[in-house]
Amino acid sequence: MNKDVKVIRVKNLYKKFGDFTANDNLSFEVSKGEIFGFLGANGAGKTTAIKILCGLSYPSSGEISVAGFDVYKERELLKRNIGYMSQKFSLYEDLTVYENIRFYGGIYGMTKQEIDTKTNGLLDQLDLQHSRNKRISSLPLGWKQKLAFSVAIFHNPEIVFLDEPTGGVDPVTRRQFWDLIYEASRAGITIFVTTHYMDEAEYCDRVSIMVDGRVEALDTPTKLKEQFNALDMDQVFLSLARKAKNVE
Repeated sequence: MNKDVKVIRVKNLYKKFGDFTANDNLSFEVSKGEIFGFLGANGAGKTTAIKILCGLSYPSSGEISVAGFDVYKERELLKRNIGYMSQKFSLYEDLTVYENIRFYGGIYGMTKQEIDTKTNGLLDQLDLQHSRNKRISSLPLGWKQKLAFSVAIFHNPEIVFLDEPTGGVDPVTRRQFWDLIYEASRAGITIFVTTHYMDEAEYCDRVSIMVDGRVEALDTPTKLKEQFNALDMDQVFLSLARKAKNVE
């Protein structure tokens, strides 16, 4: 992680839908190569914020740049410099492994030569050469998730956004998936990840916890546990939820 290089800058982000405030004055920065956990209960405003950071939605107000690009004026350039993997499996089930890789390489603006050069290396890395001509629908969920992540960073983006990437997979596969995340982070790719597994928050360099559209805590997992006198991140999360309920 290079703390001096900020690849995400968010200052006073507001997003309103009519009278409803989905994101309420969010401010944070994320460093190059950092694994940044973006946590919160359903309805806390995580997905709304991610859509804005990915250039898929406009903020109501605020100053936001991602990979050096302004979310108001440079959305198309922004999209070419990030990767994205959603909770809902993002590859095409009726295409083969090989076809999916080539298709997404083209979507990300890679040349045919770049795609050809990198495809075999990726298949070797994932031990999927034997399955290159199999339809995605025939693969186990764990392999699908690993491939989806690898495709999301196939074009070597500055940042990859992972929205609940390990939902529904077994603990062993989740651990293997995080090995891929660590490897990408060491290569300089910034990881912006949401998860509802609190044990996964422990794997992040820093964690932001949202409650009712606001960032209520942001620090390393160790410091957050110290701050809330908690044994694990589950207890931190529960403490913040109780605090918010009492305030209301």
